[in-house]
Amino acid sequence: MEPRGWLPLLLQLGLMWPPWAQPEPQLRVFVVPHSHMDVGWLHTIQENMQAYVANVYNSVVEELTLEKKRRFIAVEQEYFRLWWDGVASDKQKGQVRQLVATGRLEFVLGGQVMHDEAVTHFDDQILQLTEGHGFLYETFGVRPQFSWQVDPFGASSTTPTLFALAGFNAHVISRIDYDLKEAMQDNRQLQFVWRGSRSLSAQQEIFTHVLDQFGYCSEGFYWDGDPVFPGPPKNGRYPFMEIPVTEDTIPSFTNLLVNNVLARATWFRTPHILWPWGCDRQFFNASLQFTNMDRVMEEVNKFTDKHGIRMKYASLGNYFRAVHAHRLSWKVRDHRDFLPYSSEIFHAWTGFYASRSGLKGLARRASSLLYAGESMFTRYVLLAPHPYLDPAWGLQQLQQLRWAVSEVQHHDAITGTHAGKVGDMFVEHLSTGMQAVHKLMASITQDRSPANSGPEPGGHFAVVYNPLAWTVTTIITLTLDFPNVSITDESGRPVPAQVQSSKEMPSAYDLRMLTTIPGLSYRHYSIRPSRSSQKATGETAPFVASTQHFGPRLRRRGRQVGCHLVLVENDCYTVFLDTDTNLMHSIWERRSNRTVRVTQSFMEYHVKSDSNHDPISDNYVFTPSGRAEPAWEVVRMEIVEGPLVTEIRQYFYREVNDNEPTFAIYSWLARGPQSSDGELLCHHIEQEYRVGPLELNREAILRTSTDLHTGQVLHSDNNGYQMQRRPYRQNMWNTIARNYYPMVQMASIEDLPSRLVLLSEQAHGISSQGNGQVEVMLHRRLWNNDQWALDNNVTLNDSSVVHPVFWLLLGPRTLTSGLCQRSGLALQHRPVVMLREMNETAHRGSWNGSWKQEAVTLPSSVHLQILSIPGWKYSSNHTKHLRTLQKGHFHEAKVDLRRVLLRLQHLYEVDQDPVLSRPVTVNLQSVLRGLGSVVSVEERSLTGTWDVSEMRRWTWSTRDPHGHRGNSSRPSPPPRGPEVTIYPKEIRTFFIHFQEQ
Repeated sequence: MEPRGWLPLLLQLGLMWPPWAQPEPQLRVFVVPHSHMDVGWLHTIQENMQAYVANVYNSVVEELTLEKKRRFIAVEQEYFRLWWDGVASDKQKGQVRQLVATGRLEFVLGGQVMHDEAVTHFDDQILQLTEGHGFLYETFGVRPQFSWQVDPFGASSTTPTLFALAGFNAHVISRIDYDLKEAMQDNRQLQFVWRGSRSLSAQQEIFTHVLDQFGYCSEGFYWDGDPVFPGPPKNGRYPFMEIPVTEDTIPSFTNLLVNNVLARATWFRTPHILWPWGCDRQFFNASLQFTNMDRVMEEVNKFTDKHGIRMKYASLGNYFRAVHAHRLSWKVRDHRDFLPYSSEIFHAWTGFYASRSGLKGLARRASSLLYAGESMFTRYVLLAPHPYLDPAWGLQQLQQLRWAVSEVQHHDAITGTHAGKVGDMFVEHLSTGMQAVHKLMASITQDRSPANSGPEPGGHFAVVYNPLAWTVTTIITLTLDFPNVSITDESGRPVPAQVQSSKEMPSAYDLRMLTTIPGLSYRHYSIRPSRSSQKATGETAPFVASTQHFGPRLRRRGRQVGCHLVLVENDCYTVFLDTDTNLMHSIWERRSNRTVRVTQSFMEYHVKSDSNHDPISDNYVFTPSGRAEPAWEVVRMEIVEGPLVTEIRQYFYREVNDNEPTFAIYSWLARGPQSSDGELLCHHIEQEYRVGPLELNREAILRTSTDLHTGQVLHSDNNGYQMQRRPYRQNMWNTIARNYYPMVQMASIEDLPSRLVLLSEQAHGISSQGNGQVEVMLHRRLWNNDQWALDNNVTLNDSSVVHPVFWLLLGPRTLTSGLCQRSGLALQHRPVVMLREMNETAHRGSWNGSWKQEAVTLPSSVHLQILSIPGWKYSSNHTKHLRTLQKGHFHEAKVDLRRVLLRLQHLYEVDQDPVLSRPVTVNLQSVLRGLGSVVSVEERSLTGTWDVSEMRRWTWSTRDPHGHRGNSSRPSPPPRGPEVTIYPKEIRTFFIHFQEQ
């Protein structure tokens, strides 16, 4: 234990200083006023705006203007932007600009929301930060430099990496495991330097402050009470208002505050105390707040000589500048995260990993659509005249979805921890944004489609767009009303295809087509009803798949299995199915020539619902009453075989006499060309699960059991960015729940010869509860008698049916290491299919004119993370932008349609693959020539607001002398030309300026 030096024993005990003691140095308390404003939780955004948010900014701006010593930090830009655009007067806007310029109002974090860290994808975290930062920079010329992640349910190691890239100097978190926080407090380790990436190491480290056990709230110091919905009370009286500060009450307030500060002082290494003042929905009457707190702080400061405490209002930046100036040497934390989060023994916050599974799926589909729409719009605007589409209108369509996807990253949104009406709001915003982008993409493709050959009722043009920057060979699926079709490509050649009955719509048919599409390019297909006699006309018809039926099989309990096997195969795998059980039996993998036992079964955790007697599961918390139990009694199987795809359909029935299955697994093995482009198509088994409706108080899982010797070690991802090793942890209490982890995109189990990888389209909970096992929590349906949950409609009585999709990869680690990153992207960003009836009129001339598509292709270890025209008006030159703001001329600025936001990511860790983990040099001018002529390249911070050559992040002294891990950790120099080198796990952001056409 370190000597405490400046912190005498009496102070450690929380006692008052005796009269003769001389406190040296005194404690400096930084009182940071804030209001935690959830972007949708118990109430919708508009309800919150009406009830309290608008008043927070109205009254805070007034009070800061009245008294220069006061401070306030603003966090969620969705609310601030709504206030700025729809409520604030010109006078208030002028006051805000002055407050921001003088540091009295400070924007921290600066994203649209305070995003969740467990179940969000890092692409979407970056998006919501970029949207908020762009608004702040355009409006005020400021760039947030400190984070405020105080309410997410656990902390991911992806976040400090991203925040370092965004230019942040310090990072604040709060919710970490209760017992870990207690230990860190006792050892004064709540502050450290966090190196979130093992490949980037010190390049992306950030100083991190964990709020102590009091969290971000300051109980006992709320004088404005609780907000009233739907709007403020006419009498101005709010519930739960604190007793005001008077001559009689001030001693109790000051004693409470002093003792609180003395307790906190024992947990930190410097005499600087961060004292967050505020909580959820506070400061809607800032006058009451500041007037009362002014008196308390003045009283404390009167007796500084007595108790050694000096208090002042502060921004977050004020606090961290003081800590940084103290020049201590800090402990280094590696890339381990703080997940899962438990607030007490029976409260493991691992249930929200699967709460409202349908919303989680919709959020990721919206994000993927936005990704495709951004690059399609960029390519369209840069490459060709656009007489039929107004770019300003196109940007508006994209902006709707950018904001909707940003909003749903909030820690009470995608987590599923909100009230029912709030969930409806998120779905509405996402759906409206997706419709807007679909409309934009349809407009672009109609302008770029081949001319019609004449009306043909029932026929369709299909435009298929590949949003990835490499050639993709895949199979796309269209659902039709009829099986007899003729399919040709843009050159009139027949297309490999097969038709089969649809899995859940008996009157419909699935058309599967094999396609190969270069990066950021289109393919066009004509789909026509075939004529009565195809032999006479010479038309090529798709193959009609044949179906083999296997009768229902009862769930076997300990009887011999594996005596009667049928197989389904492609060029990479042979899947053996047991006809005695209708379950998967094993998988043979060609590369390793190894057969691995693999069985899959749906199971359920049962949970208790009486909150008066037992710990219960809810939106947040997972508290099973025992081990998972089988959730079905009968399974029926079909095998649908064709030349492109063989599909295995397994239907699971809860009871013997049920007419409808509660669960299903639809597995596909695809066949394609044996080339590098077709490698990903062969090397996975695609599975779609049907889950629901569940019975009440059930949590449904799919358990995959293998004969791999894994020692119950699981690997799961942090936000789709990097993997974490998850050894099984024995706990005295709640062991099952505390061994659940978030899976955003990838998880795996392995032994020395083989690895089993699961890739997912959306977030789930994942665990390994036994050797060789991996289970995914897919869906939850809960109801309990907790009165708070009932009053606020957060009981999670989710009776929906969900259809999550996974890819299963099996093989030696050398194979899966190279494939899993690209496979995850291929699953997440599949080609987008846009259908248009043939009897619609296409714009002729544009297709037959000079417009040509040229592929955009990146090296195999580099991912085009974003290609977008952001629509920002600010100058890349910071000095010029500030001068424009000062002169009040910014409203005259115009959108620069030739400035493109480009972000590249190296997919691999430093030692993951002997070839793919190498640094990669890319010539941007050459790679992007398919988009136009590159004039200049500027490297920017993650969210685009800093020129990296001007960004000077603070350095923090550490106890680890080895700050870098080889060349991969060396910060890449800004480009002096079109060539850039990208090191393992680097994310680099650029403004690319293209020449006017």
